[in-house]
Amino acid sequence: MKVSCQCGTITFPLRSPPLSVYHCHCTQCRKQSSSAFGTSVIVPASDVFPLSPFLSSNLGIWTRPANEGRTMDCYFCKTCGVRVMHRLREPDGRERDVVSLKGGCVEGLEWKGLPHIWTKSAVVEIPEGVRTWEMAPEGLP
Repeated sequence: MKVSCQCGTITFPLRSPPLSVYHCHCTQCRKQSSSAFGTSVIVPASDVFPLSPFLSSNLGIWTRPANEGRTMDCYFCKTCGVRVMHRLREPDGRERDVVSLKGGCVEGLEWKGLPHIWTKSAVVEIPEGVRTWEMAPEGLP
């Protein structure tokens, strides 16, 4: 699998399969995806970080507050503006050991039957037979 933005400036391979993939219906994911839900592909941070010099110079970072005193570093292509990924920081500044890639940027992703989280905020019908959680499940990476 590889990750790329809309214009192709940002491109990098994934070194390992995703740890988790899901559709999220929370307000923040709906806004960042400009859609009814966002798709998150969770991978080890070591697949992406440290960023290469090329990625460092071509990715912008917007940092926003997150829940429980955390912050979220949101990485986007400086050329086309597409959000490629985000990474949470704990209140003490420690970075999480996983990264959330944006599903539409991951080529070769298996989309069928993905679970849905934050369904209590859903604005579209959830397909029957898929796993769902009203909020985020305990222990979600």
